[in-house]
Amino acid sequence: MRTKIKALPWQELLLPLAAVVLALLIGSVFILYVGENPLTAYGILFKESLGSVRNIATTLQRATPLMFTGMAVAFAFRAGLFNIGAEGQLYIGAFAAAWVGFTFANLPRIIHLPLAIVAGMAGGALWASIAGVLKAKLGVHEVINTIMLNFIALFLTDWLVTGPFHGGSWVPETARISASAALSRIYPPTRLTTAVYLAVVAAAAVYLILWKTKRGYELRAVGLNPSAAEYGGINVARNTIIAMAISGALAGLAGTEQILGLHNRFILRFSSDLGFMGVAVALLGKNHPVGVILAAILFGALQAGSAAMDRLTAVPRELITIIQALIIFFVAAEYLIRRMLRLKEDA
Repeated sequence: MRTKIKALPWQELLLPLAAVVLALLIGSVFILYVGENPLTAYGILFKESLGSVRNIATTLQRATPLMFTGMAVAFAFRAGLFNIGAEGQLYIGAFAAAWVGFTFANLPRIIHLPLAIVAGMAGGALWASIAGVLKAKLGVHEVINTIMLNFIALFLTDWLVTGPFHGGSWVPETARISASAALSRIYPPTRLTTAVYLAVVAAAAVYLILWKTKRGYELRAVGLNPSAAEYGGINVARNTIIAMAISGALAGLAGTEQILGLHNRFILRFSSDLGFMGVAVALLGKNHPVGVILAAILFGALQAGSAAMDRLTAVPRELITIIQALIIFFVAAEYLIRRMLRLKEDA
């Protein structure tokens, strides 16, 4: 009879750390190939991302939307769902927040800003709920319908921003949101806003929901074994829809942060694949809120320092994309290996 030993929390950190170290080591090979010293290149990367208060603020600004999209993907994962539609949910949430921002210009800030944030969450939740309903009621796999909904969201917002809600300038964007709906800057001249506080609150809320509430227990039970959960009296279909809605709300917050904190208007195709990067952040963070925050900061640091490394050395900034891809590869490989071992044990 085999006894399975549950891994200790510190052991769970070993694989993400090993993935990062291996990715950096392989990245060193590319750096040597272009004739640069890896220690020098990585030193510049570290200094420009974490070497001063201003650089740390820039890193956190880059990491903030990834915290939201990473938690969106992680929350769905915990419920047994693979939500790769965070990009589309982000766009719908962003447009909803922008619409509230420029439509209700006469509201006081204490009402206007929370209303815009809630609108962004509601937009993302509504869009993700479509995928949840299709999964729960019709059995349509969430990977397929979230991919399709991504394209629909992108083209829908394209039409909205170039058509009925075009702001009048030559740029495809909406009107500017009111100052009462804009997030405050924390450390000017960097673009870090109070959204980083909201991300920490969201992470705490995700933890409390998943591990401290009855609903969270049901969601995790469905994620571990939907058949057993159904047998135990848990409504799998209802929890599937709820999980997707909460996941979408978190993704909507990423779009809301971009509009209310950075651009102050909805701009055509403003996202640099933030939704898809959330998948990598969730995997590296082991689908845990604390892990997601740390993983997002790592990716934010890589992005923040890449420009300086590109400017001061012969190492192109595309190396950071390679390193990020390697991290994802190594982390994803663990899931594949565990899956293969589990299948072997069951056989």
